[in-house]
Amino acid sequence: MVVTRATLLLVCGSALAVGASLSRATILPEERSDAMYHSYDGGGVEVDGPSVLVRKNFKETVSVSANYYVDNVSSASIDVITSGASAYGEKRTEYSLGTDYLYGKSIISASYTNSDESDYTSDTFSFNVSQDFFGDLTNVSFGYSLGQDEVSQNGNSEFSEDIDKNNFRFDVSQIISKDLIIGFNYELISDEGYLNNPYRSYRFLSDPLDPDAGYQFAQEVYPNTRTSDAASIRLKYFLPWRATAGGSYRYFTDDWGVDAHTAQLTYTHVLYDNWFFDLKYRYYVQTQADFYEDLFLSPSQDEKDYRARDKELSDFNNQTLSAYVSYQRPLSYPLLDRAALTLQWDHIWFDYDNFADLTDASSPVGEETLYEFEADVIKLVFTLWY
Repeated sequence: MVVTRATLLLVCGSALAVGASLSRATILPEERSDAMYHSYDGGGVEVDGPSVLVRKNFKETVSVSANYYVDNVSSASIDVITSGASAYGEKRTEYSLGTDYLYGKSIISASYTNSDESDYTSDTFSFNVSQDFFGDLTNVSFGYSLGQDEVSQNGNSEFSEDIDKNNFRFDVSQIISKDLIIGFNYELISDEGYLNNPYRSYRFLSDPLDPDAGYQFAQEVYPNTRTSDAASIRLKYFLPWRATAGGSYRYFTDDWGVDAHTAQLTYTHVLYDNWFFDLKYRYYVQTQADFYEDLFLSPSQDEKDYRARDKELSDFNNQTLSAYVSYQRPLSYPLLDRAALTLQWDHIWFDYDNFADLTDASSPVGEETLYEFEADVIKLVFTLWY
């Protein structure tokens, strides 16, 4: 396997070497099959399961893919513990089908994804068009996704709510030189329906004049619409020692008052043509939603008095350090081109600036220790190209 600038630019940020968002040339995705095992462990939550993907091309103009993905969840998170509920387990199963059609310098893509668990079902329809211009130096793509979700509640057969999700996106990437590619992406996301978690509660003082009286819980109250904007810029640069370096920045804002910044650095190195090593560092920080508080003084008075204590709507940041190693080699078997085995490890640090750890019973109400935790994500993937 000869490693060139094009190969490195394709695999940078993808230990599987199956292509990246900054890839060039109007060609269909490669035919391949993936078998993956994934595991997440952190914050009292454990998630693991398999995933299988198969992609097949027909007549050099059509590519069809199918994916099966499972999450086995065991949760004793801080929200579960402090609400008085018992740890629980559930299974989420996801199926997806997709197709890509190559027409000249355009690729037209469509996909359908169904996700199902005991109290949440989701159907997502996506459409995307990608077009190369100016001698294949510029690629422009745009797409739209529609999500139709249904929220239910275990133990409450009368509860059922809907969510509609609309995602509009635009992306452009440009080859600046033989060593450098840059890209820009914009997304507009509009959600409408039941947007909060039916199990989650906020807390309020039992007596605003006497903090020693403790606190109580009540059901969160959210707006039924949310509009978000996100824009990102990214670059990848080929280094002379058979490596690539990359960087990206993303800004997110919404009408709930959340502003978020994400920065990422990547480095990919190839050794002996068959080994690929990836290192990544990611930093994420956000502000809280307008209606978030760790501790409210009193309960909500009406349905428009929005209240949230979801830690993902608080002021917080996280840092992720990732290491991937992939071994890839050609195969001499009939109908098989090459194979790869990839191991990915992510370690994540979560720090919450105004979300209290309510297991800290020794501190006065409102002065509890701030919550933080670490998580590990492991993925093992076997890939066959044919």
